[in-house]
Amino acid sequence: MLILIAAVLPALATNSAVPADAIKLPSPGVQYRVNVASASRRPWVDANGWRIERAPERTYFYDVAENAAALACAEAYAWGAKALVHTTDSGAAAFRNMLEFVKSLPEASWPVMANIGVIDDGSNETGELMNLLARRNLLYRIVPAPDPKLGLNVRIGSAEYPRTEAANPATLAQKIRSQLGDDKRLVRLYGSEVVIARLAGNGERARLHLVNYASRPVNGLRVRIRGKWARQEPRGYGDPQLKLRDVSVQSDATEFTIPEMSTYVTVDLAR
Repeated sequence: MLILIAAVLPALATNSAVPADAIKLPSPGVQYRVNVASASRRPWVDANGWRIERAPERTYFYDVAENAAALACAEAYAWGAKALVHTTDSGAAAFRNMLEFVKSLPEASWPVMANIGVIDDGSNETGELMNLLARRNLLYRIVPAPDPKLGLNVRIGSAEYPRTEAANPATLAQKIRSQLGDDKRLVRLYGSEVVIARLAGNGERARLHLVNYASRPVNGLRVRIRGKWARQEPRGYGDPQLKLRDVSVQSDATEFTIPEMSTYVTVDLAR
């Protein structure tokens, strides 16, 4: 996968610096919303991976404040986007640091790994479903037609997934999770609601991308990946000495804990 990320810093000199057909993305991050039923503040993750997956060949444009500059860079890299990032003077340093980090990663040109196929009709309902699937780490990929190699194939408007159900995407996402079964999920995360995973691989090797959308570190993130992966090589933004803890390699799954992660971690896996 060829990743191209261009920085336009610290400001756009003219509007022509951004291609006319570039798609502007919302600033990534986390909003904390009060849950009326429990009076708790539950995180709402603003992530753009599903938007990028809809048109991976397009150029994207972020206009973000300083606290989201590094996150925008990490998101664009993890989802293979060609992106322009416009930020403030104070955000420039964080952006450059993240850019140097992703440039230092070994090349990994592998297809996306998924449990679920989504037949995208371009509708808002399908887009919101993909958004929720991603936020719940129910790994999917867009397919033009049902793929028998995947655990589930979802087409909004079909008899199994009627458009009336899509009116409540949270309920539909839960239905899909139940149909798939947690034991079959390629990736499961424990200990955080603000980290989104993306997995790419070729069967013998894989790379797990973990993006933390919160503005503070995540501690003690437990990761379970389906399959036996004898080798795990982590790399963490801002943590060159990152080491996994409590690694367990079983015949059907591999588990480990990331003691602390800031914005972005990759884990390269091999059989």
